Amino acid sequence: MHHPDLDTYLKPRIRTVRDWPLPGVNFRDITTLFHDPEAFRVMVEAFSLDCTQQGVDVIAAIDARGFIIGGALAYQLHKPFVLVRKKGKLPYRTVSADYSLEYGSATIEVHADACRPGDRILIVDDLIATGGTCLAAAQLFRTLRGEVVGVSAVIDLPELGGSRRLREAGLRVHALCSFGEHE
Repeated sequence: MHHPDLDTYLKPRIRTVRDWPLPGVNFRDITTLFHDPEAFRVMVEAFSLDCTQQGVDVIAAIDARGFIIGGALAYQLHKPFVLVRKKGKLPYRTVSADYSLEYGSATIEVHADACRPGDRILIVDDLIATGGTCLAAAQLFRTLRGEVVGVSAVIDLPELGGSRRLREAGLRVHALCSFGEHE
């Protein structure tokens, strides 16, 4: 779920780029939030409060905008930070998971020592669309016997069904704001 006050504060600060990268797509650009120090602070504080309440041990962030949020959050909370990267980008031994994209499939990886059994992991990304990347990331940490406590994102696009899919998979979803397709 998202907080209505954060929704009201953040949404006007997020740039929507129409018809990018393809006609009919409304790209929700959160780089504007990174450029606004107060908005960036508000995001990190909201995520920090939620993480503290959930008893998170490890922050894991998805390539690439998730790295910015996850890195700031891990720093703020003094927690280990794990990169969830596209296949072939990590230098050490990895575990990998495939997932579906709108036009094909992709593979993500984490280092094989990304967490210890029983670690409580929060997965962070910029937005939740179809949920495929977050579900694959959760699979990676479950393979390593970590406990995925949930997924946090700045934006939820509920019409694309990702947050529903994540909840159906037993994951808690925390989004700071949401956009309908026609907003």
